[in-house]
Amino acid sequence: MTSTNPIQPVVLCGGSGTRLWPLSRSGFPKQFLCLVGNDSLFQQSIKRLLGGSESNDAPSSPYIVCNEEHRFLAQEQLRELGVDNATFLLEPVGRNTAPALTLAALAARESGADPVLVVTPADQAITDDEAFRVAMYRAVESAVEGNIVILGITPDRPETGYGYIKVTSDKEVVATVERFVEKPDRDTAQAYLDEGGYYWNAGLFVLKASVWLAALESFRPDILQASVKSWAGKRIDGVFIRPDKEGGRKN
Repeated sequence: MTSTNPIQPVVLCGGSGTRLWPLSRSGFPKQFLCLVGNDSLFQQSIKRLLGGSESNDAPSSPYIVCNEEHRFLAQEQLRELGVDNATFLLEPVGRNTAPALTLAALAARESGADPVLVVTPADQAITDDEAFRVAMYRAVESAVEGNIVILGITPDRPETGYGYIKVTSDKEVVATVERFVEKPDRDTAQAYLDEGGYYWNAGLFVLKASVWLAALESFRPDILQASVKSWAGKRIDGVFIRPDKEGGRKN
């Protein structure tokens, strides 16, 4: 994945994985399990973002957003892949995607650069790597132009366990999002399939760091202010960066 802007891989690895208990549990959540193939879901995410060991122009130095409890587990699984240049952003408190992505954006902007963040959850299984790469190339091209890009998956059944993305036209390679829809009931999900123009929300985001921070400033300044304060009080311990827990609290 190459572009005029540098690319910063970001893997969101903070889930507890308790829904797959007892196979998955709080100390060993599902992203670290080998559920498909010989690599864990986390390792598969890293391989997809870095382009594999044979790629000479793949992005490097991924950001891993996780918690204190899982930092050494994630580091060991990276070591198994030969990846030793990751930076770990250790969430002081689990606050879901927006604050985690904000910490990554603040870290990326600290050097003065404005990379394209390629953000993926650590707990997904993607079987068609070539289709993923093609989609990601297109997403990066759009993100360079200042767009916030989210990847959607064409639904093949009326799934009630996923959120949906409604686009203005499903004829375009990069379509405009009309709205996001939370997990529907079965009848509603079937109506989405019948109507067309709805995609499963993959939770994969591609956008410039500055674009994300500007969007937060407009729509959720509270999250931005808390994250900036937390980041300002960070402690650095080698590859582990610990934003300040008290600074991230809201009054």
